[in-house]
Amino acid sequence: NFYKTIQKYVIIQNKGVYFMARILISMKDTFLKSIDEMAQREQRTRSELVREALRAYLKKSRAAAPKDEKNATLLENLLD
Repeated sequence: NFYKTIQKYVIIQNKGVYFMARILISMKDTFLKSIDEMAQREQRTRSELVREALRAYLKKSRAAAPKDEKNATLLENLLD
């Protein structure tokens, strides 16, 4: 079951309490190293960098295929 495998973490922000899911993704070590180097240069966490990249991808995908906007919105809401 999807909900059994997901772990939720509470993040307190100025506007209230938000729940974030933790996910696992696979990638080559060299790619991960590039991500970590960029995150360090920009003084951000790896998670922040990946969330931003996914948001940009969703925005670009929506412009290219508006009919998939519902799915993109659902994923974006999970990432916020």
